[in-house]
Amino acid sequence: MQFDQKRREFITLLGGAAAWPVVTRAQLGERMRHIGVLMPSAADDPVGQIRLGAFLQGLQPLGRAVGSNVRIDIRWTAGDANLSRKYAARSNRQPLQWGLR
Repeated sequence: MQFDQKRREFITLLGGAAAWPVVTRAQLGERMRHIGVLMPSAADDPVGQIRLGAFLQGLQPLGRAVGSNVRIDIRWTAGDANLSRKYAARSNRQPLQWGLR
């Protein structure tokens, strides 16, 4: 009787250990991604808005949803080279998964 008890405990422990990596991978797969976007146009530029919209739509087939599993930092420079350099330097100090310039 005691042998069966220990055997059940061992099998339970083994089953839990086998399932642990699967649970860990599932949790890691859903982490929040961070994308930096440096736009050379002004925020109210219609062409810049179209390009940004196309980029955001392109994330959907990849399984990315803004606010759900991806965070996007958008910087508009309106053609100002100094501002572009400032934002680029700032983004290099932050851990980004992807960047679009």
